[in-house]
Amino acid sequence: MTPVVIDTNVLLVANGSHQDVSCKCREACVSALLARQRSGMVVIDDGYRILREYGNRTYPNQPKGAGDAFLKWLLQNQSNASRVCRVPITETRTDRFVEFPDPLLEERFDPPDRKFAAVANAHPDKPPIWQGADSKWLDWWPQLAAQGISVHFLCPADVERFHAKKFPGRDLPALPPRP
Repeated sequence: MTPVVIDTNVLLVANGSHQDVSCKCREACVSALLARQRSGMVVIDDGYRILREYGNRTYPNQPKGAGDAFLKWLLQNQSNASRVCRVPITETRTDRFVEFPDPLLEERFDPPDRKFAAVANAHPDKPPIWQGADSKWLDWWPQLAAQGISVHFLCPADVERFHAKKFPGRDLPALPPRP
């Protein structure tokens, strides 16, 4: 199974912390996280940036949602090289990384999301980034794809709906082809 980088919003949607997502979206995120726990690999950074962000937004010690339970599983398996891969990324300034795949895109990218693209680019397989409901990634995926990094939208209909609401009057960007 292909390794993946998982954006924090997938855990939040799975927890039910994003009130505006559809039931189908929440189910997709829960299902994806459960499947990853059963088999497959997750890629994180060796500086604990991703784990810290997950921990700041979820409650692994008192799991109530699938995102909380996933983080607890990830913490328990972080030393298991067959399930979790840590890659080094080099932070040059706060939320700026040598490994970010496209310096021009980095300027437009949300600073807290840059670590996910840097981690994907730093891994030799350039694993896909799982995205739940953050619609800004619709604007970013083509430039990432040009650098060999794919974005897998778990909730395409929700992402399109949120993008249209957030950016009224703008053309809706196309979704990437499904793998």
